[in-house]
Amino acid sequence: MSDTIKCLDQGFVRLVDVMGDDSSIVQAARVSYGKGTKNIRQDKGLIHYLMKHQQMSPFEMVEFKIHCKMPIFVARQWIRHRTANVNEISGRYSVMEDTFWVPSPEDLRQQAKINRQGSIEEAVSEPANSEILKRYSQDIETIFKHYNEYIQKGVAREVARATLPLSTYTEWYWKMDLHNLLHFLELRMEAHAQKEIRVYAEAIAEFVKQKCPFTWEAFVEHRLNAAKFSDSEMAILRNTLKKDGLIDKVLNERKSQLMQNETSELLIQTELAELRSKLTGEKLE
Repeated sequence: MSDTIKCLDQGFVRLVDVMGDDSSIVQAARVSYGKGTKNIRQDKGLIHYLMKHQQMSPFEMVEFKIHCKMPIFVARQWIRHRTANVNEISGRYSVMEDTFWVPSPEDLRQQAKINRQGSIEEAVSEPANSEILKRYSQDIETIFKHYNEYIQKGVAREVARATLPLSTYTEWYWKMDLHNLLHFLELRMEAHAQKEIRVYAEAIAEFVKQKCPFTWEAFVEHRLNAAKFSDSEMAILRNTLKKDGLIDKVLNERKSQLMQNETSELLIQTELAELRSKLTGEKLE
């Protein structure tokens, strides 16, 4: 797999460095109770256990450093994840490149009527779509022309940059531990995240899959594709399962899944006890 993944029309994410991998997480977790390295199967099981029970500090032993190029409007959403170390290109010290995001016709999405902060997949129809794209590019080119003229006439870079649009591409080096990176991915790969930042999150996810495959598998299983229910929703589910006599059937199906995954007998019993507690509302003994 390439260390650089193209994003949007002119952006990218490039994996610069990684400290640690799945074994680093296992090593950190096991030092808590003084046991040494086990086999791969047990390592994988431990990572799943940590992820499922949200014992996340061992994942902080792994760090990813990534070089990113993205439009400023994407960067401003991205930087809200404040647990990273970031160093961004400065418009005070450098003349900004004439590089800006140009949406495709499909990217001119309509405003959502229900979700006021988001969009829907359907694009603005023609002929408005083509007219907007043409005007958009003309406006951006004019702004950059004026920006460069201001600098040539002696205006300070830190002042001239104020005219630049949010579509201007910026770059930064971004370093984050795996615990917080997974939280970033969980939020920014979610369907309600803006499409443009979702593209970057999906690209970064490829680096995590490659470098920490057990962690990624556990993340998908227990967080990314998992579901959460409210207390009242759980009450409905429990009553329905109990009324229809389905609790034992669910437990048997889950046991079959675990046996197919070659899960140890002790872990199977632990998993089933936890699942029974969830389904019945009874406390674990």
